[in-house]
Formats: sequence, structure tokens, C-alpha cells
Amino acid sequence: MQLTRAADYGVRVMIHLASLPAGSRPNRTELAAAAECPEQFLSKVLQNLTRAGLVTSHRGNTGGFELSRSRRGASVLEVVEAIEGPIRLNLCLTSGHACDRQSWCPAHVVWAEAQKAMADVLQKASIGDLAQQAAARKEESPLVAGPTWA
Repeated sequence: MQLTRAADYGVRVMIHLASLPAGSRPNRTELAAAAECPEQFLSKVLQNLTRAGLVTSHRGNTGGFELSRSRRGASVLEVVEAIEGPIRLNLCLTSGHACDRQSWCPAHVVWAEAQKAMADVLQKASIGDLAQQAAARKEESPLVAGPTWA
């Protein structure tokens, strides 16, 4: 399983927004540069993040995208699911009974355990914590070039 670029860019943008002072409203161009993402591609990512209530979009000459203080605690899982939808390692793990073998298949338990472990790791990782870690790393080695969010 591999996350899409859209999910990766969504996490990058959220970390960048969390690293900015409260009330900052960078525009799409600034966010695309910070996330090292094509601007047009980022539009859809930002739409999904806005629709999920993770970021707020403001129009006009003072417009841009804002991460409220309360959303800085969003988990990486919330961001990924805002872009990708619910994470499922296998079709048999979707709601309902998508697989007739589910009740007796020995692999079903393995898929379920792996999915739970991954979801738990992504749920524990908060965007705000990742932004703080990035800032600390930047302070430790200011001469290291890299993305603005890392």
C-alpha cells in the first residue's frame, strides 16, 4: 500500500500552516512553493482540506488559507482521510461484508491488525507536533537546506 501524492502534499501543507504564526493566510502559490507541489494539483488538495474543516479558505485581497489554532492538533490520519477517504488495506475491511470469506479467512485477521496498527500510528501523530519537530530540527542545523516545512 502506498499513499497518494495528494495525501503527502496535504500533510506537507498542514505542517507548513501549523508552523506559521496564528492568523497567517498564505495563498495557494505560497503553499505550493512551501510544499514543493504543483500549484494546480494543490488546488484539489486544498479543496479537500477545506471541505473536511481542516483549513479555512478566505477570499479577497486578505484571503488565503488559514489553519485555526484548534486544528493544529489534527492528526495525520485526519489529513490523509480528508484526501483519500477511509484507509483500507483490503476490500474485506470495508464496512459491511464485502467478502464472503471474511468469517473464516485466516488472512482477514492479519489485514485487520495491520490496518489498525497503521491507523493508530497516524492518529497519534499530530500536525502541530510535527511542525514543532520541524522547527526544532531547523534550529539545530540552520545551514541544512530543505523544504520550509521540514
